Amino acid sequence: MYIRMKFIIVVVLCLFPFLQSSAQLRQNLLLDQEWEFRSDKDGNNLTWEKVTVPHTWNATDGLTPDYYRGTGEYRYHLNILPEMLKQRAFLRFEAVSQVADVFVNGIPVGNHKGSFNAFCFEITSSLKKGDNLIEVKVSNRLDNDIAPLSGDFTVFGGIYRPVSLLVLPKTCVTPLDYASSGVYIHQNKVDSKQAELSVVTKVNSNKAEKDLSVKTSVFNAKGQLVGNCITRKASGKDETVEFVNKLNIKQPVLWNGKKSPHLYRVFIEVMKGNTVVDTLSQYAGLRYYSVDAQKGFFLNGNPYKIKGVNRHQDRAGKGWAITNKEHNEDMELIKEIGANGIRLAHYPHSDFFYSLCDREGMLVWAEIPLIGKASPTPAFTENIKLQLTELIRQNFNHPSIFCWSLFNELCEGDVKKLIQELNEVAHKEDPGRLTVAAANVENRPENVITDIMAYNTYPGWYWAQPSTMKSSVAHWNRLVGSKGICVSEYGAGANIWHHQQDVQSAPKTDGIFHPEEWQAIVHEQNYRGISSSDFVWGSFVWNMFDFASASRNEGDILGLNDKGLVTYDRKVKKDAFYFYQSAWSESPVLHITSKRDIARREPATDIKIYSNCDHIHLKVNGQDCGHPDREDNILIWKNVSLKKGENRIEASGKKGTVELTDQCKWVLLDKKK
Repeated sequence: MYIRMKFIIVVVLCLFPFLQSSAQLRQNLLLDQEWEFRSDKDGNNLTWEKVTVPHTWNATDGLTPDYYRGTGEYRYHLNILPEMLKQRAFLRFEAVSQVADVFVNGIPVGNHKGSFNAFCFEITSSLKKGDNLIEVKVSNRLDNDIAPLSGDFTVFGGIYRPVSLLVLPKTCVTPLDYASSGVYIHQNKVDSKQAELSVVTKVNSNKAEKDLSVKTSVFNAKGQLVGNCITRKASGKDETVEFVNKLNIKQPVLWNGKKSPHLYRVFIEVMKGNTVVDTLSQYAGLRYYSVDAQKGFFLNGNPYKIKGVNRHQDRAGKGWAITNKEHNEDMELIKEIGANGIRLAHYPHSDFFYSLCDREGMLVWAEIPLIGKASPTPAFTENIKLQLTELIRQNFNHPSIFCWSLFNELCEGDVKKLIQELNEVAHKEDPGRLTVAAANVENRPENVITDIMAYNTYPGWYWAQPSTMKSSVAHWNRLVGSKGICVSEYGAGANIWHHQQDVQSAPKTDGIFHPEEWQAIVHEQNYRGISSSDFVWGSFVWNMFDFASASRNEGDILGLNDKGLVTYDRKVKKDAFYFYQSAWSESPVLHITSKRDIARREPATDIKIYSNCDHIHLKVNGQDCGHPDREDNILIWKNVSLKKGENRIEASGKKGTVELTDQCKWVLLDKKK
């Protein structure tokens, strides 16, 4: 049976009608339907089942401590038309976890190790007209030569990101440079007056070419041409040639975060003589940034404190095998909370999500999965360098990314030399961005290697009281040379059905009771310490969403890290979500906390509201409660009286011309019962 494929034309031509003649030069055929899969997960790998890609075999067991880490097999029947054989064909996998061996018609075409980056193999010589069989053997077994070796998250197995067949001209922008676009937009110097760009395009041909040229054109968001350049070279057979086109953009519209995430389109045309043989587009956001030791982060010369969240990519019932629909939903929630930055932990994320960050003006911390410990083997060193190189080349053009992170919470072994080597790789691959790392152990030698530094700390959860955050960040800043610091993780766990009104200290963190009220208190006091410290250039809440951590059994939920501000299924926003929304968002916010704590036992209670509104009023059973104690976005009415039985809590407020209300019902129980 021949499988229908979805055709996606890579070059978007709606803004450039004059380019329509080159529309079919390259094709991206999405291979998502009618895959077959089998594994020995249940001790029987003989039965093939129909699946769609993205796919993971851990969608149902990823929250259990003995989730399947083993092997699986995929196959796909690909129909090749005669005209396709006149071009070149490449298979591109956006990610497979974590080892993939790929075969076409029984011929091995390549192997890839690493769960999170894309890889691409040319399969031109392996194809034939008609039916072709693609086979992929996959393993997510723990491998001491592949990071991550540890980590507080489930390593889902499978082909969990899209697979594409690229049908390209014989002379083309190569997709084989670590599965990147083959185009690298270097921002040599950018300010409000001028942007100096060097656009590197890597072209490969299956035969020698004497008269090759690459034309680079830059268009603004309105489709207007603002600069172009042509470079000519010759090439040898199977040789990859670099073309460097230099352009100056006068008075550029800067990519300015959420305020103005302006994107230019960089359009590449590969020509033989006067004939266009390949085209490719990339987006570019022109910006510059710096970190001041005392004053923090600056974007385009202006103070820009990063108010961020961490994000893991998995979703309830889907694991890592999510689609653009889920990526968009995550972004909408992050926008709703008012964040301006995202740490994409603890590994490379989907290209689609990086592109969302570009369009929405989110500053991105991108990182490799070097977590907890490293293996001393040469193979491990080679693989983690490969993962870093892939991360950088595949995501080089995303303006949202401001740093490459080299490790998270290393606490075992002597890894200073390895981190120095990774730092060198990052600066060689991309001299224009900063390197960073997230530590949680003091005075380790690798903590001072990267350009800027961050640390993970949980005052009020794993240690001390939440109010110690301010002194803690000052201490860590001194440890790294007083060059400024970021809080890369902080927070507390919360089960939305656990409540305690008189909570004064952290519950047992690995216990079954995680009250929502304590999570909110931790974030209130932690963020107060962060926001009042100018040398803290940014912070990232741990975590935006609950996520799978198969080894955990706490908060009365098996296999889940419950520190998210939103539940694993993205359906419920915890109170702490509204704390940040009222502090960060420009939209009006009014939220009564502890609304889910319906059954009350004490007749006098404090009522807390998060809001950025003015003239806020609280009524209980129709009676005005007077003036609250207010600190910024936190309002507390002390010792409000409840009556036995049902109580109606109503709040109202106004911001500008917008009026908001919120309400809930609490029931005061008879203590005798």
